[in-house]
Amino acid sequence: MKARSVLAALALVLGALFAPGIGALSATDAHAVTKISHATATSMFRSSGITWSSSGGCSDRNVPTCTSFEQLNLATAQGAQTLRSASGCALNITGGTETGHASGTYSHWNGYKLDFGKSTCLTNYVKNTFTYIGVRGDGAPQWKSGAGNVYADEGNHWDVTFYNCGGC
Repeated sequence: MKARSVLAALALVLGALFAPGIGALSATDAHAVTKISHATATSMFRSSGITWSSSGGCSDRNVPTCTSFEQLNLATAQGAQTLRSASGCALNITGGTETGHASGTYSHWNGYKLDFGKSTCLTNYVKNTFTYIGVRGDGAPQWKSGAGNVYADEGNHWDVTFYNCGGC
């Protein structure tokens, strides 16, 4: 009877690991994520020398002109820190989890994306370090990091989808 219990437990664990949307088998599979507060994110960014700004000078998640980090994925914040340390570039976040961005599973609202202000340093780093993967449906050219995160050039800023922390 004990072997049956062990096998049942093992089946549950393996089922969770390989279940679509739950297991962490690839960079693009959705899985349970840790959400952080705006205060936690700003503390993490400040400690890494990452700045942020908003056209509205605010951080209310429900106002599209604000830049909010409320409900940001921990891996997204860590991904920004990894980008900062790996690139050596000054980073300024101009978009977070506030309303007003495109919807979808891997969206700003769901904590997967950050927008970074354009700089020569960041643009050169992305284009010279990552792999060009073609244009997005809206025409934005995209590059993919070795970790699987996707950088889209939206003209005046970089729209980055962090599927993971980028090797933190």
